[in-house]
Amino acid sequence: MSCSFNVYSMRLLFVLLVCSSVVVSAAQAPATAKPPATEQEKPDEKPIAEIKAPEDTPAAVDPKTYHIGPEDVLGITVWKERELSGNVVVRPDGIITVPLIGELQVNDLTPREVEAKLKEQYTKLVNNPLVTVTIQSVRSKKYFIQGNVGRSGVFPLVVPLTILQALTMAGGPTEFANKKKIVIMRGDKRLFFNWNDVIKGKNLSQNIYLENGDFIIVK
Repeated sequence: MSCSFNVYSMRLLFVLLVCSSVVVSAAQAPATAKPPATEQEKPDEKPIAEIKAPEDTPAAVDPKTYHIGPEDVLGITVWKERELSGNVVVRPDGIITVPLIGELQVNDLTPREVEAKLKEQYTKLVNNPLVTVTIQSVRSKKYFIQGNVGRSGVFPLVVPLTILQALTMAGGPTEFANKKKIVIMRGDKRLFFNWNDVIKGKNLSQNIYLENGDFIIVK
């Protein structure tokens, strides 16, 4: 009886030892390595959307009165003639180059006058052409503001603009600006503008219209 018990105990002990060994081995086994994420799975490496530069939009000019100058960008549209349509830049000599026609002098002409010239030329090639000319960007006429204002820089002179209007569009003089003696450089001339007087309705004759190339300095 005692012998049978000892054999049974030894078998039970052997089974327990085997089970313990299996558990320990499983615990010590290295975890299965996770396969590296593919490029599509990496959240931090998604392709960045292409950022496009904004295109020129038509400037708010009067096509009957605005006079075209060098560096202006014109938008030419010939109805149903895509190959004849597009944007062109006025060269420094005031000439543009257009399809089928070639060179055309447009300096100091209005958009309406350019339309008439283009229609006259295209009539020889296209049956009853409908031509539209717009100013995509004003680059020939500009003024400058520098100094203690909200926003200094170069500004297009699209429509008639007074000094007060120009300064207001630039954010106005800052707190520490000398508002009583703002200088306008016009060629070899020096003109002066008193912001405080004008906004109070005094000495309004100094609130003159800007000319192409005027330089406003706010100290």
